[in-house]
Amino acid sequence: MRSSRLKRLLPCLVLVCAPPAVQAAGTAAGTAISNTATVSYSRDGASVTESSNTDTVRVAEILDVVVTRVSPVVTVDAGATREELAFTVTNTGNGSEAFLLLAESAGVTGDDFDPTLSSPALYFDSDDSGDLSAGDVTYVPGSNDPLLAADASVRVLVVNDIPAGTADGGLGRSQLTASARTGTGPAGTTFAGDGDGGVDAVAGTTEADGVEFGEYRVQSLGMAVVKSQTVTDPFGGTQPVPGARIRYRIEVTVTGGGTAASAAFDDAIPANTSYVADSLALNGGALTDAADADAGTYAAAPAPRVQAALGDLTQASGPQIIEFVVTIN
Repeated sequence: MRSSRLKRLLPCLVLVCAPPAVQAAGTAAGTAISNTATVSYSRDGASVTESSNTDTVRVAEILDVVVTRVSPVVTVDAGATREELAFTVTNTGNGSEAFLLLAESAGVTGDDFDPTLSSPALYFDSDDSGDLSAGDVTYVPGSNDPLLAADASVRVLVVNDIPAGTADGGLGRSQLTASARTGTGPAGTTFAGDGDGGVDAVAGTTEADGVEFGEYRVQSLGMAVVKSQTVTDPFGGTQPVPGARIRYRIEVTVTGGGTAASAAFDDAIPANTSYVADSLALNGGALTDAADADAGTYAAAPAPRVQAALGDLTQASGPQIIEFVVTIN
């Protein structure tokens, strides 16, 4: 427990995000609800009114908080460091409240591996970017616990390292807990005098703490690009003399899990050579030089180059073979 004065004096960093789905609980804490009754009657023909004493009650503070996940499943490589998950912490109580934050990765159920919390592991997403950047402020428990008005939110980043050697496709979870500094407990638990303005504080339906997990998915996506050449000279040999042709062969292979989305091949025509028209091919099929319906293009300006759209590639796609021919000037 702690006094309401201490709560007001706590240092804070508050980022107001979009309105939360769950709104704060009713009338603001500390609001006075007053009532005075009257009774009117006649006495000796005169009208008389008598008033009761004024009965006043001050609204207690409800302690409630909701943690929501902002990040989708984050795709990572085994051995990656400082990978972040974004969460929003929202005060759904009816008064101003400070919250203690706790990140956990070991022992979170439902996953295949335990991410390793970085040091430090918790940051306020100061620029609301959803990822860790230079301006984000490190959270220090007891020093800059976020003090949130009713309905206010703060964006928090949980940062983890991914263990090397984690199997491809493995799922790892890390969670964020936010707990009211006034106290937590079953709904209805009362903290006498610890609410806003000295009213009682009462744990609400969330029991004054909220927890949510985020997920990492290991996908060791990689791509190998290997280029080779074959020279044919005008005399039937293989010497790279003027007039000889060079056939380039580029093999693109995806490794690991996941998808290399919208893969695109691009190769500049070497200096002192000229592209042989209509020599571009993909997986043995000829491609036109024009920017038309097929996947290939030859562009003479601003600098000569060939390009080919390879589409979405996975390991199951197999090697993609691009070939084209140039002549030595």
